Amino acid sequence: MSSKKPRYSARDITVLEGLDPVRKRPSMYIGGTGKEGLHHLLWEIVDNAVDEAINGYTSSITVEIHEDGRTASVTDHGRGIPVDIHPRFQKSALELILTTLHAGGKFDDSNYITSGGLHGVGSSVVNALSRTLVATVWRDGFKWRQEFRRGKPRAAVKKIGPARGSGTCLTFTPDEQIFGESSFDPELVRERLDVKAYLNPGLRILFRHKAGSHEFRHDGGLREYLSSLIKKAEKRPVHAEPFCLERGDGDAHVPGLLRLSLALCWTESTREQVFSFVNGIPTRDGGTHEQGFREGLNKALRNYMDTHDKVPRGLALTAEDLREGMVAVMSLLLQEPQFQGQTKDRLNNPEARGQVDALIRPALEQWLHENGSAADAIMARAAQSARARIASRQAARQVRRKSVSGRRLNLPGKLADCSSADPGRCEIFLVEGDSAGGSAKQGRDRETQAVLPLRGKVLNAEQASLRKVLANNELSDVVRALGCGVGNDFDLGRLRYQRIILLMDADSDGHHISTLLLAFFYRYLPELINHGHVFLAQPPLYRINAGRESFWAADDDEKSRILTRLPARLKPEITRFKGLGEMMPKTLFETTLDPEKRRLLRVSIPEGAGVETENVMSSLLGRDPAARLKEIMDRVEQVDGLDV
Repeated sequence: MSSKKPRYSARDITVLEGLDPVRKRPSMYIGGTGKEGLHHLLWEIVDNAVDEAINGYTSSITVEIHEDGRTASVTDHGRGIPVDIHPRFQKSALELILTTLHAGGKFDDSNYITSGGLHGVGSSVVNALSRTLVATVWRDGFKWRQEFRRGKPRAAVKKIGPARGSGTCLTFTPDEQIFGESSFDPELVRERLDVKAYLNPGLRILFRHKAGSHEFRHDGGLREYLSSLIKKAEKRPVHAEPFCLERGDGDAHVPGLLRLSLALCWTESTREQVFSFVNGIPTRDGGTHEQGFREGLNKALRNYMDTHDKVPRGLALTAEDLREGMVAVMSLLLQEPQFQGQTKDRLNNPEARGQVDALIRPALEQWLHENGSAADAIMARAAQSARARIASRQAARQVRRKSVSGRRLNLPGKLADCSSADPGRCEIFLVEGDSAGGSAKQGRDRETQAVLPLRGKVLNAEQASLRKVLANNELSDVVRALGCGVGNDFDLGRLRYQRIILLMDADSDGHHISTLLLAFFYRYLPELINHGHVFLAQPPLYRINAGRESFWAADDDEKSRILTRLPARLKPEITRFKGLGEMMPKTLFETTLDPEKRRLLRVSIPEGAGVETENVMSSLLGRDPAARLKEIMDRVEQVDGLDV
């Protein structure tokens, strides 16, 4: 067999033009090619129609799923997509919008004051991923039509004949080459359209499919939506009237935030539910606006308790206690929203956090002052939550005291646990690889130090749902070993170790694995960071033997500092460890595990750095690769110093 490697040259570089990138990598634009991706095509077109309504150009929208179940039409009575020839590209604006990425009328505020589609990508992506798309436009006294196949026009736009009124109808059939034979789910579409009508009071949405038709119009807006959510959950409210807030540009005095609408109520449920929307787009993964909402809510409730001496004696209420049972619906209209990726599941605008906080806190605090009976019911609800939490924690501690063996139930098989039953004395090392894990197991203090080896690079939790995280073997093992649960099952009182120490190789791969684990703790176990339980070990990368002494350096800079301090007569021997697995167990203990000699970095989020931390996590580890590319290009001059 020849060992000659194939030549890599300029002719091997592929350039995807037009809509080809969308068809080549559809998941980058719609999140996937399964059920969610298929319906995302419909949401993009519906959101464009709703943008016309939000900006006051239409009061009705019609959505239809045709007999085949795979073809959909969305019709609005807005201005109609322009059909005149673009002076630069010499194509109709209709064709330009439907065949060119980042082409549209939403890049400034002269045509749309606010909208959900800011990237000029949605319609062209739908066209690219559709076997056929037919655009019908009514404007300028005529009816116009243009047909496309897999993103390419079959002919130029045609004037069909005279017509009254204005509007746009897009009819498309998703391409079976990409989505298989999947069809639209009428019930899923019905629920989505119903929510759109709640978010836009006065908007009439007609939905037709082969099983029937539905008409949605909710003049009561978010108050009506909140009532329907509580009724559906079958949980009784603890106060009669909900708190509702409407703030517009005229009285908000916050640049870029055009409107904030909020309705919330506390119920007897043990769950907290927040449904948030930005420019009509559901932000399922939250974002900075939800952070601002929770901070404003917490401040208002605590200010009310302090002012009226409502703080329960001998009972410390956490933020989670104050929010338990709360159901909230919040809708923002922003002039320039910054979504994470094209699927727009998370808002990243850093200023939104402070703006929402500043609007909600004084309004809710005033409402509590004016509605004493409702405020007392909310305070009693929070106290009930705190007592239940404390009782649950005490019960769990009693179980641990009665049976040390109970701590061993359902633990990962590869966990080398410690023998002590006192969580306050125990610590666990999450170690990169079985080889390093073996050295750590042999070198550790078996009474107080546990070791859990992790295989390879763990799942990027910033891009994964809780269900996907728990389905991942490595992260699931971490959750089981810690014992404190995750999500709604999290209880800090059940934590089995006082310190959780990430022990990875002192190289770029090790740093990457540490970053992925930090993303997991930050996103799904933030209380462990907030209470100071998470640490980074600092294993040495170099051993420097000089005479009879040995020195340890964590990186190249520290190695250089050590070498400059050594006498010139000594000729040091420098050993670079390729990984922790190369260290003898005794050496690993002396340099990295021994509490008397080791160096640990406590992981924390400095006060006031929450927004910056959130932006770094979501940008550099989130689904949208643009921020990572920018970071790489900004730091390309440092590439020579990368440890690869």
